[in-house]
Amino acid sequence: MQGLMRRTIGPTFRSGQGQRGHRADRHRRLRHPSTMSMGRRPMDLVAYVERTRSGPCFVCAFRTGDPGYSHGTVLEDADHVAFLDRWPTVPGKVLVAPKAHVEHAVRDLGEEAYLRLMIFVREIALAVETVFEPERTYLYPLGSRQGNAHLHWHVAPLPGGVPYAEQQFPALMTENGVLPLPPDQASETATRLREALTARGVAEEGQPLFWQ
Repeated sequence: MQGLMRRTIGPTFRSGQGQRGHRADRHRRLRHPSTMSMGRRPMDLVAYVERTRSGPCFVCAFRTGDPGYSHGTVLEDADHVAFLDRWPTVPGKVLVAPKAHVEHAVRDLGEEAYLRLMIFVREIALAVETVFEPERTYLYPLGSRQGNAHLHWHVAPLPGGVPYAEQQFPALMTENGVLPLPPDQASETATRLREALTARGVAEEGQPLFWQ
């Protein structure tokens, strides 16, 4: 993919450098990590933004079988679906969404529906933690009325050993690159997650895609 160029920022704090210079250098390192952790590659952000703003709803297109919006399904029930992120920034990143086209977590969901969605998110997060044993699992919804409007939660496991300056927002931002996810790796990841869900009794063996 074309787009971002890797930037390497090494330690620059030296004897005699003022506190202001140290803060500025720390800010640069936080924005541009010294390494593209885990083999991240640049992403064409211009094309991505155009796709999100002018294309169909990515969740609805995925659910109707649009080949341009395919994802590896991890689990679904009557109201929710969990699937692999096509452009993950950390290994094992999963998206969770209600099947209905809901755009606002507060106004568009009643209390019962919201709690059921969050229980579903938690089950996916527990499976992700079983498989990937992360240092921290980030759970967050993103999107905008102007693009990616369909409500969806990100389940992002932070691998152990990532330097502190590259955790949290730097670990999640596509501006810092994305991980390649070839079909065979996606299939293996989805299978391992379904096995973890089956072991928890969430997905039934032989029918691992559905949570009844």
